[in-house]
Amino acid sequence: MICDNCGKKRAKIRKLTRSYGKGKKLLIIENVPVISCPDCGESYVTAETLHEIERIKLHRKNFAAERPIPIANFV
Repeated sequence: MICDNCGKKRAKIRKLTRSYGKGKKLLIIENVPVISCPDCGESYVTAETLHEIERIKLHRKNFAAERPIPIANFV
């Protein structure tokens, strides 16, 4: 895959977990496809992925499952 930032051909799609909001509005989305380039170090999502994230956030009650999550602070 070609990196949109540097144009080199070593970019890869990685599936990452991203969090949006905080407190009672916290939403964690797993398996978000993120394009990552080892040459320039840039990571980004496509417009299509961004639209899907916004759709999930808008309809979170249809997509989200409640799960208890342990949370730690980095000290």
